Amino acid sequence: MAMTTTAPAIQPADMTRGQLTRMVLILGALTAFSSMSIDMYLPAFPQIARDLRVPLGTVQLSISAFLFGSAAGQLFYGPLADRYGRRRPLLWGLALYVASAVGCACVHTGEGLLFWRVVMAVGGGAGMVISRAVVRDLYDTAEAARMFSLLMLLMGAAPILAPIVGGQILLVTGWRGIFGFLGVFGLASIVAAAVGLPESLPVERRIRHNFAEMTATYGHLLRNRGYLHHAIALGCVAGVNFSYISGAPFLFIELHGVSPQHFGLFFGANAFGLIGASQVNRRLLKHFSAQRILNGALTANAVTALLLTVAGITGIGGFPAQVCLIFVCLCTTGLLYPNITALALAPFEKSAGSASALLGTIQYSLGASAGALVGLFHNGTAVPMTATMAACGITGWCAVKLSGRPRSPNQVNKPLSALQRRNRT
Repeated sequence: MAMTTTAPAIQPADMTRGQLTRMVLILGALTAFSSMSIDMYLPAFPQIARDLRVPLGTVQLSISAFLFGSAAGQLFYGPLADRYGRRRPLLWGLALYVASAVGCACVHTGEGLLFWRVVMAVGGGAGMVISRAVVRDLYDTAEAARMFSLLMLLMGAAPILAPIVGGQILLVTGWRGIFGFLGVFGLASIVAAAVGLPESLPVERRIRHNFAEMTATYGHLLRNRGYLHHAIALGCVAGVNFSYISGAPFLFIELHGVSPQHFGLFFGANAFGLIGASQVNRRLLKHFSAQRILNGALTANAVTALLLTVAGITGIGGFPAQVCLIFVCLCTTGLLYPNITALALAPFEKSAGSASALLGTIQYSLGASAGALVGLFHNGTAVPMTATMAACGITGWCAVKLSGRPRSPNQVNKPLSALQRRNRT
């Protein structure tokens, strides 16, 4: 299994301004696949439940089905991306995404919806893994955190626009048209990636995993305490967001009477806050370390989620208090996502694809579990959503506080280098 440490196939310094801008836009679209696939059909939840003749909780579980599919699918893309480069696995995954969007548009049962949502997640997972790996290929920790913040600016447009666009499509074509639109989005992403995304991993640095080596690589990652605890924290941040996403249609539309079309405005305002915080993070990184920003944001996230739970249980402040606390809680995640991701991936130059894949798997597994709890414990109040958000916020805070000092890049990569030497002999 030959591998060298030569420079990446392309560096940002080698790109023209137009090439760099095009790459950033494509990476932003790839990171937005999850938000587009989830947020666009949220206004259609009540209509889907009526059309398929299933409880609303079943439709809510389709979010968790998507997240579990993303968690499982990303594990495969990591080794594929380290072996074949970044572009080829990406195009394979996007093609599967387009096919599954057609499948979702044609379902007539709740079970069929859940199945095709899983397949859609497996396909869309390629974009999430590859985008993180490309950033890690090209940037160091501080620059990677800034790039992830910039990508959140683009990714954040999805939660703002997707529910609004989905609500308008719902008026014209019904909920099936929403999945047709997602299929077109996937097809456009295939063309853009094929034409405009450069390969960031040269042949000389590719690792040819077999199953044993793939398992060993993931084992080394899981045994790295700093990586594991940051990955758990990222999963808890996802849990905060996906608890909100799972419960938001009921909270706004059913509980407080917001129309499906106006729901997108509330949802978009919260997404705008998350985006704004991610751009503040870019400026904060000029003065503070990513770890210091992370510690403060985790505390703010946990405290706000606890206050939201109290408001949900007691009803103090009513709907306005819940809206404000949700906004602040989600803003803190705009600081958490880029810094946790950059810190978790920083030590793994030689296995960025696998590290990105496992990070995404842990993130989406915990996020899916939190979203599923909201659906399973649905009781006609806001408490299942708010309590789950609080539990995730507190757990994420504890994970980082107990992580200790991350091992240096040389320490982290030693087990992988030893494994590679044994396999070459």
